[in-house]
Parts: sequence; structure tokens; C-alpha cells
Amino acid sequence: MQKYYGEPVPEFTTCIPEINKGMVFTDDGGQTFRFEQTGLNVWRSSFDKWLADKAAESGTEVRDCISAVACEEKEGFVTVTFRGKETYTEQAKYVIDCEGVIGSLKKKLTGHDSKLIHTYQTFNLGSIDLDYQFFHAYLQPELSEYDAWFNVKDNQLVLGVSVRDADKTQYYYEQFIEYMRKNHGLRIEKLLKVDKWLMPHIQPGCPIDYGVGRVLFAGETAGFLNPMGEGISAGMESGYCAGMAVVGNIDNPENALDEYRNKVSDLHDYMKRQWNLVASMAETFREMG
Repeated sequence: MQKYYGEPVPEFTTCIPEINKGMVFTDDGGQTFRFEQTGLNVWRSSFDKWLADKAAESGTEVRDCISAVACEEKEGFVTVTFRGKETYTEQAKYVIDCEGVIGSLKKKLTGHDSKLIHTYQTFNLGSIDLDYQFFHAYLQPELSEYDAWFNVKDNQLVLGVSVRDADKTQYYYEQFIEYMRKNHGLRIEKLLKVDKWLMPHIQPGCPIDYGVGRVLFAGETAGFLNPMGEGISAGMESGYCAGMAVVGNIDNPENALDEYRNKVSDLHDYMKRQWNLVASMAETFREMG
């Protein structure tokens, strides 16, 4: 945040425990590996609202309840079609598309459908015999088709699974809950909330779609995602790199795309190292090594 906004993340966006100390992986054989790397534990709704407010303070026009539904590159500009209470079209020098895996712009531009992973998590009151200050990830194939996880936000126990086949979500979630009860003394007193979302199914080699012409892809739209499904940090960094590439090449779209690719090369290498690590722990992810 110091890099992007010159100030730290405000306290109102964070949860208890405010600092996450790292990750504990359980591989497909049940062996655990602890990696210590501190990071902030935030509520995404509050954090995203702060990001939008900071963008507005810097002069960005933030439009609520409006979707970009199509764009088309012309000679020297891009037309963007928006839909809200009414549909209208505007022109832009460039578009940075970071609408995630379910947006329509990238699909219309490239004709490609993204392979998807379905995620399901619950927020609960209760207790468990695990260190609350770590994010716990489980790679056993009997617990999910991708990964399962546990962490804590404001004393709420967060438990989730991710699957390739949405119809198997409840089965794997129940398997995971039973595993946590048996192995870590999970006791759920009350279910508070259920979250569902989609994320990209990362392919071997971690291929990235950088963009088409004057439309640059960032975040999950481009394919940036760490193994545990956390995409905001890579989304922010790739979005920042895309913006800087545009600023330096406002009239040279080919140069902008090349510069963007160069600027995110370290991020891409880091992502590949993360996936290689997971590949070394579980047969499910062996193809990612």
C-alpha cells in the first residue's frame, strides 16, 4: 500500500487476528509443512471499498451499478459499451480489464472460455484446536477436488473447499468438516454465512493472457492467482504494472503490451514458484510442477 498509495492499509479494513503469520500446508499424505510469511488479514468488502475511495480521491470516476459488457478496438482508440439503467458507449485510449473470470469482455475479445474452479466457504461461531494466526490449507484429494482451507476472521471460523464439479461441492464440504472434527476438534455452534465464487483453474506453466491490442488484462482476468485462491495482491500489482505501461506508451499500444509483459515478469515467476511448491506436496497438483 505504501507503493500504490503512500500510506498503510487502514485499521478498519482488518480482522482479528490482524496479522496472518503464514501458511500451514497438509499434503496428500497427511504431513504438515509450515511457512512463515506475515500478511494482513482483511475483510475484502471493507478493503475493496477503501481501494475505490482512494481511486476516487486521485481523480478516478467510480461508477456504481454499471457493467462494461463489450469493447471493440478501432483505429487509435477502443469503444466500450456500458450497461446500467441504460446502455451507452464511450471511447478510451486503453482499457485495463480486471473483471475476474466471469466477465464478458475477455471472452468476446478472444473467444476463449476460462476453465473454472468452484469455491464454497462458511463462516461459523465455534472452536477448533488449531493456531488461529495461520492460514491452514489441505491438499488431500478425499477432502476436495482442488484444496480445502481453514482460517479465522474476527473470531469466525472460516472453512471452505474448492471443486471442479459444482455438483460435488456439498459432498466434499461435509467430508472436510468431518475431517476437521476428527483431527482438530472442530466444534461448530452456529453457521453465520455462506460464500460462493469462481476462480480460474490455473494450467501447467501458469500461462498468462496479457491482453489484445489496446485492451490489457490484469488480475484473474489475465490468469494471476496463487495456489490458495488469493488474487487481490496479484490483481493490484498487475493492474499497477498495466497502468504504468499505458502511461509510458499512450500512443504505442504494441510497446505498451510488451512493457506490461516485462513489468509483471517477476510476479509471474513468483506465481510459478508457488505452484511448483504445491506440486511437490500433492499428486493432485503434480502436473503443475
